[in-house]
Amino acid sequence: MVSVAAFGALCVSSLFTVIDPLGVAPIFASMTARVDARARRRTALKAVLTALCVLAVFAMSGSALLRLFGVTIEAFQIAGGILFALLGLAMLNGSTARPAASDDEGDAHEDPSVVPLGVPLIGGPGAMTTVMVLTGQAETPAHVGMLAGAVLVVLGLTWAVLAMAPALFARLGRQGVALTTKIMGLVVLVIGVQFVINGVVPVARAIIAP
Repeated sequence: MVSVAAFGALCVSSLFTVIDPLGVAPIFASMTARVDARARRRTALKAVLTALCVLAVFAMSGSALLRLFGVTIEAFQIAGGILFALLGLAMLNGSTARPAASDDEGDAHEDPSVVPLGVPLIGGPGAMTTVMVLTGQAETPAHVGMLAGAVLVVLGLTWAVLAMAPALFARLGRQGVALTTKIMGLVVLVIGVQFVINGVVPVARAIIAP
């Protein structure tokens, strides 16, 4: 059994790299460029709370959804791992595959905190998959509590990054943001491979066992 501390580290690293606050920040900054700092923080908070609600729903109902469709947790881990690996490769190649915010979207939605910021930019498919996979790996109530804490920590960090986006970009610059994204992409790729291994090993044992 994985220790609670190790599981917590896995949860934080997985969620942070998949949500990728630095990848969301440029879109957030462009969509809130015409508002003051207070309104920007309020928009960031609403977006993060929206993502929290979505991830909580998937964490609590994920197992039921898998049973409904007759999908095993091992199959979901393999599929999630492949998704992670592809996302990590895209980040390493300089593309996060996030939808860009167009001028039309900005005009049509005065408050972008729910859509597209909360969903799908923060609480997107990658984050939903991560939460469902990690929920399946939580073996004790302590592991579940660690996962819940990790979600809160990562979303709190995401809020901080979004709220400070203009100042952050002024310090890091384009090259700094690009380098950070590539590093996180490598982490996502490695985590994806590990998820695939975690899903394949039980299946292989079941096939080999007499």
